[in-house]
Amino acid sequence: MDSDLITATELETLVCVKRGKVRDVYDAEDDCLLIVATDRISAFDVVLPTGIPDKGRILTELSRFWFVRTRDIVPNHFLTGDVEHFPDACQAFRDILAGRSMLVRKARPLPVECIVRGYLAGSGWREYRERGSVCGIPLPVGLLESSQLPEPIFPPSTKAEGGSHDENLTFEHVVELLGPDLAATVRDLSLALYRRGQEVAELGGITIADTKFEFGVDERTGRLILVDEVLTPDSSRFWPKGEYAAGRAQWRFDKQIVRDYLESLGWDKRSPAPPLSYEVVAQTRARYLEALDRLTGTEQGFRGSGWRESH
Repeated sequence: MDSDLITATELETLVCVKRGKVRDVYDAEDDCLLIVATDRISAFDVVLPTGIPDKGRILTELSRFWFVRTRDIVPNHFLTGDVEHFPDACQAFRDILAGRSMLVRKARPLPVECIVRGYLAGSGWREYRERGSVCGIPLPVGLLESSQLPEPIFPPSTKAEGGSHDENLTFEHVVELLGPDLAATVRDLSLALYRRGQEVAELGGITIADTKFEFGVDERTGRLILVDEVLTPDSSRFWPKGEYAAGRAQWRFDKQIVRDYLESLGWDKRSPAPPLSYEVVAQTRARYLEALDRLTGTEQGFRGSGWRESH
């Protein structure tokens, strides 16, 4: 496939239960789901007509990496990424699925995005300048853009559906949604996962400024598990540690270059979106690859993907 943009017709004999902006979820046997990470990319809540080659494979590899390294903190839904162990119905699509899919346990997702912020950036920086807080959590005076917070904070949000925007929640609201015990559990687990992520990422020269986690209840056992993706450039703000300096915006291992390019076109941020230039695609792919390489050392496995890196 030219850009590996997985479509419904390419997996038409599998039952798609959810089509997200960049990932598709299929029903699988024995209380399992198949999550397929495509090379689609979105910006400003719109899926772009141009994909980023290998993006789905990179994000899948990173999530697998983190699921293994955090399961002592909390169990997760990951079962296998080996197509050989996928259900028989998946075998006809093994060439498509290899490297970009995970077989996971079904879980009932909690209605909360578990955000953790360790640094002052993005919308948090904007709110701090106006109110001296982030999502209603008071912070010390005198912090700069990108300042490290005294301690990581847990400013959760709603889980938006259908393209709508997430809304910030207070912890008291999370207690109303989940009950006091479960609310405290997901808060504490999120902070523990973030700290583990920081410890591991710093070994690769990456600072994780903020991230989000999702939890669900395993439909088979009833226990709380970590679901969705974990500590990827799509769910986190990754900065190169060696270039960090408070007081300015930071270079990032994510799709910020795509957002900046679209902003430069004067696009009204409504569908359809304009296509990306070859240069923007190549630079975005390179950022995702560098994050993978720094964290896992497996970047070279994607050099032979078939995508031409020069014209």
